[in-house]
Amino acid sequence: MADTKRLFPLVMLLPLVGCADMMGQIQPQQATGPAAPQSEAAAAEAAASPVLSRTPPPAARTEEDFDTTTAEERADAAAAPAASGERSLGTTVVSLGDPARPGFWIETPLVDAPGKGRVVFPGSGKSAQVDLIPISDGGSRLSLAAMRLIEAPLTDLPTVEVYAGG
Repeated sequence: MADTKRLFPLVMLLPLVGCADMMGQIQPQQATGPAAPQSEAAAAEAAASPVLSRTPPPAARTEEDFDTTTAEERADAAAAPAASGERSLGTTVVSLGDPARPGFWIETPLVDAPGKGRVVFPGSGKSAQVDLIPISDGGSRLSLAAMRLIEAPLTDLPTVEVYAGG
């Protein structure tokens, strides 16, 4: 009985030894630099747009820190759409997209192919020119820069009007 009392704690520690040996395999790797583009199309898009090559600083904490767009880019996005060629795609509820992803864009199931468009937030009456990015899963996601420009609440699920073309 005395031997059993001495061996019991040792036997209980054996599974933990195996876990400690696996910790290096299950801990996420630290990023050493910017992630490589997922495809040739993504690489071409990033090269064509200086906005996509800017990323927030590692210490970013506020919406101003994460929004890397310039005043000129915001003015271009806020510009009135062309008088013709714009068509309504409908309304969609949006959530805040990846705040570390720069630019003016909306990921939405309302489009089947990438293109240019515009979103309008009825709450403020403001609009933003955006890249329309098709998705098939879930709801629409709007970039931080676009949400700030149209003055949509970042922590709500606002409804926006989406237009293609223009």
